[in-house]
Amino acid sequence: MLDARLIRERPDDVRSAMRRRGAIGTLGPLVDSAVKLDEERRLLIQAIDERKAARNKSSQDVARRKKAGEDATDLFALGKALGEEIARLEVEYGQVQNDFDKILYELPNIPLADVPDGGEENNVIVRSWGTPRDGDGVKPHWDIGSAQGLFDLERGAKISGSGFVVYRGKGARLVRALMNFFVDSHANDHGYEEVWPPLLVNRATMTGTGQLPKFEDDAYKVAGDDLFLIPTAEVPVTNLYRDEILDAEFLPKGFCAYTPCFRREAGSAGKDTRGILRTHQFDKVELVRYSAPDDSNAQLELLLGHAETMLQRLEIPYRVKLLAAGDTGFSSAKTYDLEAWAPGVGAWLEVSSVSTFTDFQARRANIRYRPAKNEKPKFVHTLNGSGLAFPRTIACILEHHQQPDGSVVVPEALRPYLGFERLA
Repeated sequence: MLDARLIRERPDDVRSAMRRRGAIGTLGPLVDSAVKLDEERRLLIQAIDERKAARNKSSQDVARRKKAGEDATDLFALGKALGEEIARLEVEYGQVQNDFDKILYELPNIPLADVPDGGEENNVIVRSWGTPRDGDGVKPHWDIGSAQGLFDLERGAKISGSGFVVYRGKGARLVRALMNFFVDSHANDHGYEEVWPPLLVNRATMTGTGQLPKFEDDAYKVAGDDLFLIPTAEVPVTNLYRDEILDAEFLPKGFCAYTPCFRREAGSAGKDTRGILRTHQFDKVELVRYSAPDDSNAQLELLLGHAETMLQRLEIPYRVKLLAAGDTGFSSAKTYDLEAWAPGVGAWLEVSSVSTFTDFQARRANIRYRPAKNEKPKFVHTLNGSGLAFPRTIACILEHHQQPDGSVVVPEALRPYLGFERLA
């Protein structure tokens, strides 16, 4: 969430940020309401403190009168009246604070200065790697996957519903190979600590990373328990140190985790429905980093490079796209998308989204560090990125490495994990 002082001291900067996101029409009034509520909140705090001081003075005067044998009836009445007034003001303050907090949870992060203004039409291609293959004669991954028995969309839909996939035979081995390849690469080569987190998390955890309250409709909730299936490993891993204060020596710190991910994809009907491009359950290796504020920009570029390395080792052409403010996610201050080329589909597919959240998530989750002994704790900066998401990576492998006879050559880096050189 945003710092309350930012709304109080620089409301025009917050409005400008919402304008850059293209959301001033909906979020501008929220900023105005937040400014007003913050003023009311501070006036109520002042009023409560003044009355508490008056009540304390009255209590001291009562003690003096009693000691002197004087009547204190009027002071008892004053103390009672002040107590009732304090109770009333505290209830009013609680209501105002609750309304203020609700708005803070609804306002997105402030985009960094080098993020382009506007919507997706203003996204910028930063660089590219590899030579995209011509799509002539290349079958889409759903044809190859079905013909070779790598995945089964029909039976996935039968046992679970639309948007679920059963990987079979060499397809299942490919999923397992990607998991081990990605985790080994990030843990052994890039220095991440491997984590195997729970797949169910509580409301506080979902709120900490920004999924709640705004995106509750996109989440799978467990009936009877206030628990949610994770949409990404970012959620449990980022919250590992919620409500804790870390030593400065702990930073920077990186974690990697393989998990299935679950998303209802509310509002996404009709988008990328062919094959395995958009599913309700998919596998992903996620990278999460904690950083000191002055190091977070460098950590973002480092994280991006780690994700890029996976595509390079899989020999898949890709491009790096810097998202404009209006296309940047709710919690993010800056995001790069990694888009891999899928010649059979004839499209660039997002296989990773790499973001810095500055202190936005850390404020929600109360993750702090102490810069030095006896110094006041500060909020860490959090970052994350996919390293990588499996379904679209698999689609690109099946299409980019496809041979004229319909077989698929396994990228060399993946062969030790699969044990063979071709997918049938």
